Amino acid sequence: MIRLAQNQDFKEILMIYAYARKFMAEHGNPTQWGSTSPREEVLRNDIRQQQLYVIENDAKDKILGVFALIIGEDPTYQRIEQGSWKDESLYGTLHRVASAPGAHGILEQALDFSSGKITHLRIDTHEDNEVMQHLILKMGLKNVELFIQMMVLHVLPMRKPMKQSHWEIVRQPWWQKM
Repeated sequence: MIRLAQNQDFKEILMIYAYARKFMAEHGNPTQWGSTSPREEVLRNDIRQQQLYVIENDAKDKILGVFALIIGEDPTYQRIEQGSWKDESLYGTLHRVASAPGAHGILEQALDFSSGKITHLRIDTHEDNEVMQHLILKMGLKNVELFIQMMVLHVLPMRKPMKQSHWEIVRQPWWQKM
């Protein structure tokens, strides 16, 4: 079950992100989130803006994953070098996808849920995040048009160039593909 995150979920959400940072560092990606990202104030703002979601187990007594879905213009993409998006229509962006220890299928659930809210999705990840890149590419084989490119973003708030892999996912109803 996927639902909006609530303030009472915050402790469990922080534990999931701590695990994700450790996992990323152990799998060759120690710098994307470092030891402090995502920052607590970003997560609290996501909750206030009703854009942070949790994925619960069937019993609804444990959070298995967390992600942000931001619909509309994303400030992260205000300045892009060496590339551009294929489609400039209204979009949603998946950010801060993380799973609890032992949880599987979190990205797939987040993508399925998000594409039910908006058909044009964007997702990016650090060039060193090979685990997420693999998962995104794996998802691209399932009924989506997947546009893949490398771009250089000036990532907020640091505004320093960072090479990242970006995916633009446009899910179309089957009748529009004919």
